[in-house]
Amino acid sequence: MTLEKNPDTASISVPAAAAAPRTGPVIALLVASAFVVILNETIMGVALPRLMDDLDITAATGQWLTTGFLLTMAIVIPCTGYLLARFPLRGLFFTAMSLFAAGTLIAALSAGFGMLLAGRVVQASGTAIMMPLLFTTVLNVVAPTHRGRMMGVISIVIAVAPAVGPTVAGVILSALDWRWMFWLVLPIALLAIALGAVWVRNVTETSRPSFDPLSAVLAAFGFGGLIYGLSLIGESASGHAPVPVWIPLVVGVVSLVVFVLRQLSLQRTDAAFLDLRTFTSRSFSLAVVLVVVVMAALFGSLILLPLFLQQALALDTLTVGLMMLPGGILMGVIAPIVGALFDRFGPRPLVFPGMVVAAAALWGMTTFDMNTEIWWIVLIHVTLNLGLGFVFTPLLTSALGSLPRSLYSHGSAITSTLQQVAGAAGTALFVTLMSVGTASALAAGDAPGEAMTAGVHTAFVVGAAIASVAVVLTLFVRKPADVEEPLAHPAAH
Repeated sequence: MTLEKNPDTASISVPAAAAAPRTGPVIALLVASAFVVILNETIMGVALPRLMDDLDITAATGQWLTTGFLLTMAIVIPCTGYLLARFPLRGLFFTAMSLFAAGTLIAALSAGFGMLLAGRVVQASGTAIMMPLLFTTVLNVVAPTHRGRMMGVISIVIAVAPAVGPTVAGVILSALDWRWMFWLVLPIALLAIALGAVWVRNVTETSRPSFDPLSAVLAAFGFGGLIYGLSLIGESASGHAPVPVWIPLVVGVVSLVVFVLRQLSLQRTDAAFLDLRTFTSRSFSLAVVLVVVVMAALFGSLILLPLFLQQALALDTLTVGLMMLPGGILMGVIAPIVGALFDRFGPRPLVFPGMVVAAAALWGMTTFDMNTEIWWIVLIHVTLNLGLGFVFTPLLTSALGSLPRSLYSHGSAITSTLQQVAGAAGTALFVTLMSVGTASALAAGDAPGEAMTAGVHTAFVVGAAIASVAVVLTLFVRKPADVEEPLAHPAAH
């Protein structure tokens, strides 16, 4: 393909010398826009206690403002493979940012939980397009010798933006109403749209790929059913579950089984919605499993820790936000260092000690109680982010680097989808375990603060146990060799 031989040449008929000057501003704008929209994934965590009071909702219901955001992304991202192949970059950028801006406006104007959740879903629809759009643009306009460095920048967006979301929210909530979390973001989104009109050009190729609506529906019911079922466990503990828990779980599992069978059939003619031949790569499969664990731990702790700090320790939102800041900054600082170390030593010398540190930090969080000092909580949180920072970038690079170019778009879509599903599952799982543990402690006669602490302890024990299993899996991570040919291509035989 021409773009692989000359990455600075656009797919449209424009000389390379003319196209090259535009790629810098385009990538810079996409990175900045992606940072803003991804930051909104976790911005609601610190605001949840205030929203529970203002909107009269439970923690299990309120966590849907984060879970619903992540779940919408998990449903939309699988469709982006088709969208990026079918439509030009410029149009998709305006669509993504317009959806995000519209959702931000709806959330800012919301008077109740339903409207706020709707705004978050519209926000997420735009956010879901931005990350694959950034990946695709980089692959088309950045020379292969510089892609590793750019992956480090993208990793900062993926990992650091969610980590600093609680801090941004805490600073805003210390002086303003929660709606200002959206009013202050809206001008930034509109500015990105205005700059996009000047800078963004069509630097990617388009085609007319087939689209399978049934696969899209099955993916939505599959991922949606699983996450909704997990969330219902927490709501049922609070007595607010609208339907039996087993119904969405069964719907999710059955839908995903049918989805997988359909993809196995469609990929024989290269018409799969998501080509599952990516999983014939052992390096890809193992890296994806570990990425799921990392994302679940990151997002689960990001929503649970602020709840514990505010409801059990009675800390204000500004203090909580500032306590979450050092960990986010650390992840951003070490990302380029980790990228350079990966190029030199490969993934295993990074991911094994990184996962050990992350697991140790989660075990440290199981010691939190109502008498825990603030400095110890900050130290443990920083330690968790340090460990995850050494795991995240190498795993992503290993997963995608183990695939042939013909499967890269599917691998990117699968990895991005599972990141969001893992984040949603981690959020739902941690809040569910906290809700169940808290309800059990209250039934045993504990005071509310002590019951909350018991629930948080239960959640972090399970999270630490899962991370400990992941430590063993990191021993099998290898640096993938360069892949040029398809892994297994039945249609070619």
